[in-house]
Amino acid sequence: MMITRYERTIARRYLWPGKGEGIIAVVASFSLLGVTLGVAALVIVTSVMNGFRAELFDKITALNGHAVVQGYDGRLDDWRQVLAETRATPGVTQATPLIEQPLMGSTAGRVEAVLARGMTEQDIQGPSIAGKVVVGRIRDVTPGSGNVAIGARLAEALGVNVGGQISLISPTGQTTPFGTVPRIVAYRVAAVFEVGVYEYDNSYVVMPMQDAQTLLMLGDSVGLIRIQTRDADRVDRILAPLAPKVHRVGQIQDWKQMNSSLFETIEIERVMMFIILSIIIVVAAFNILSSLIMLVRAKTRDIAILRTMGATRGAMIRIFVTIGVTIGVLGTGLGLLLAAIFLYYRQGVVNVVQRITGQNLWDPSIRFLTELPSRTDPFEVAMVIIMTLILAFLFTLYPALRAARTDPVQVLRYE
Repeated sequence: MMITRYERTIARRYLWPGKGEGIIAVVASFSLLGVTLGVAALVIVTSVMNGFRAELFDKITALNGHAVVQGYDGRLDDWRQVLAETRATPGVTQATPLIEQPLMGSTAGRVEAVLARGMTEQDIQGPSIAGKVVVGRIRDVTPGSGNVAIGARLAEALGVNVGGQISLISPTGQTTPFGTVPRIVAYRVAAVFEVGVYEYDNSYVVMPMQDAQTLLMLGDSVGLIRIQTRDADRVDRILAPLAPKVHRVGQIQDWKQMNSSLFETIEIERVMMFIILSIIIVVAAFNILSSLIMLVRAKTRDIAILRTMGATRGAMIRIFVTIGVTIGVLGTGLGLLLAAIFLYYRQGVVNVVQRITGQNLWDPSIRFLTELPSRTDPFEVAMVIIMTLILAFLFTLYPALRAARTDPVQVLRYE
């Protein structure tokens, strides 16, 4: 049944207890604060975890694609035919040859492990690299120019900047009577980029594919074919017809296989954090329960008078359920507002806490990304709202039923 006007008036009057009932107001305020913090914490954590997964996925797939055809022994000799078959596969939106080889990079006596990445000139000038350049000119990285682009963290580690030289050391070199002599080739740094994934910014050396083939003595071979599809979540189904066509020369690995442990860990953490933080809302619901029980005890005489004036048991139930649900609704609204403010200023909050504590709370070498990400899922926010309101409703039923069972004869006998 719908709540009547006088029931709303009484519920509004009881929602903020009067003089001499300060302890009830304090408990009700803590209930409201608990719901607010619980909702805000859930929305903030789920948004950050979703943002972390989405940003990491976008940055990884932008460089590595949704899948790759990896050649056996790290090389594809007949890669043009594989490339044609890949591009002809329904659902494949892009396929490009690629070379990746772990090497050593050296500058002025400093040595770091690097990942040499040979790309087509079109890919180098694309948004995944050219759009992330922080200093230098990526258009100078052309075949035969002797120029390369390196990650920002790698540039810091080697102490090299635009215009400097980096020597790449490849174990594949000329064979002599004394063994294989490592191949050392010096390149000029034409650009420094920052894609936002620490692992890549700390190791990547990007060069034209022809230069990579010369450096690694691959001839006309490449290492793999990078593939983009129409739907990353269905990449295994889309590429299923391609697998038997390329199994003689290589194997297909999609993003789920290449990064399975990472994304599974993120998903498990997201679910566990949601469950753990839901306890805050349960505690807040218990506070609503206790505040309403105290309110019913304080208002027993008023309830008895209302009953004698014709108020039904149902009216008493609706009054106290309205009070509890109102606390839940107000707490949910304030929690969503608090979460929105925090997420909007999230990086500023992190920076302030870092200055106060002197600790690096967002170390990119551990968390892969350089900034705290966020992506709010409306479905998850709706789940938080529904869960909060259901708990607020359920935890008001007991005090509401207790108020409805008040016997006016027993209460007013000696009045």
